Amino acid sequence: MQLQSNNSKMFDFAIIGGGVVGCAMARQLVLDGAKVILLEKAADILDGASKGNSAILHTGFDAPVGSLEQKCITKGYEDYLALHEQMELPILKSGAMVLAWNTQQEAKLDELIDQAHQNGVADVIRLTRQQILDREPNLSPNVKGGFLVPGECLIDPWSSPHAYLTQALLNGGEVRRNAELLSGSFEGDHWHLNTQAGSITARTVISCAGLYGDVVNQRLIGKKLFSIRPRKGQFVVFDKAASKVSSTIILPVPTATTKGIVVCRTIFGNLLIGPTAEEQESRTDASTERETLRDLRQKGIDMFPTLANYDIAATYAGLRPASEEKDYRLTYLAEQNYLSVGGIRSTGLSSALGLARYCAEELLKSSKNFSAIKGPIIPKANRLSDYHPRDWQGSDHGEIVCHCEMVTKREIEQALQDPLPAKSLQGLKRRTRAAMGRCQGFNCMGTLASLTEGHFDRPIGEADHD
Repeated sequence: MQLQSNNSKMFDFAIIGGGVVGCAMARQLVLDGAKVILLEKAADILDGASKGNSAILHTGFDAPVGSLEQKCITKGYEDYLALHEQMELPILKSGAMVLAWNTQQEAKLDELIDQAHQNGVADVIRLTRQQILDREPNLSPNVKGGFLVPGECLIDPWSSPHAYLTQALLNGGEVRRNAELLSGSFEGDHWHLNTQAGSITARTVISCAGLYGDVVNQRLIGKKLFSIRPRKGQFVVFDKAASKVSSTIILPVPTATTKGIVVCRTIFGNLLIGPTAEEQESRTDASTERETLRDLRQKGIDMFPTLANYDIAATYAGLRPASEEKDYRLTYLAEQNYLSVGGIRSTGLSSALGLARYCAEELLKSSKNFSAIKGPIIPKANRLSDYHPRDWQGSDHGEIVCHCEMVTKREIEQALQDPLPAKSLQGLKRRTRAAMGRCQGFNCMGTLASLTEGHFDRPIGEADHD
């Protein structure tokens, strides 16, 4: 498949940013019949804000009532449930409980339930303390009360956007990686974009640049429509054995600034605690701090005392592209054929499909004159869930390369050869989970280096193992 564009080609849309929102946007517009190219500055997609999150598919029960965020999450949730069967995207319908641990939090429960009902999430119900403990017997008896949100789910945060963009490519879209936007000019009815990978011509530009959304706005239209304020979220991941401690997503009563610390399983069979919410200036510093991680572990133990008996398998941090306002920051400049999509913060994974549909149907309708693709090609996602059938359980997979995560040689080879092949170690990890287990690649890195030789822009021996 030809993934590099012809510099003389005119695209209908150039999408800047290969995070979950950009990938969903590319899919939507390609299926609508447009000529689309996605530009990503890194060697692989999902290398910014989308690489670190809690991997929950939210119902939008706690979004601000009537907000754009709430509308996009609601539609994105519906679209994901419809799409996951077609693409074989893994989903674990675990439900969630919002729990109060003191009288002040308990006093807010009825208000939150009413908010959920106003948001159309009608199955949210109040639970007594005993009902909570019956559902989660390992919980601390100090819990005061809470309510159940049956529709909250756990998903794979990387196979989903990978599948979105793969579908765009299979149906005529294009992608260019290592293509940081340097500058651009609008000339009457189209854009000329200069990138590190060459020039691009497109009628309309859509910025989905996440942590660099304000930077892209400045480079293209000469002003910032908002200012990104990076918010770091650190996570602790317990060993797979700890996944039996809890079966439900445990959510706190949110504050005015954060959704708070979550305890939940992951689709990959671990148990996760996080994120923190730390304002910072750096758009790249995703480091973790020992004391913060200790506090996170202790908060988990306070809620589930038996977690004290389990080991930590990994830690990580993600950066959320927060802005000055809580709601999404969408601006369409029709006179310049420019759409800025920013300030998506922590709900992009849940809202991406709905956000892409909203932009296509509401904001870009005046610039669209396309015929939707009939019978589009639908790719099948990599099934990396520990709660669904895996490749290692089948035959002729070659060998198991990563024993911590049970990743086969066939999965590695497919990730290097598919329409959107992995071009970095981090990209390979997100596609296969190789080297993401307890030993963090200690036992499989040599084999991975051999299998990926000639496929990456930087060989594994030269790459940063972050």
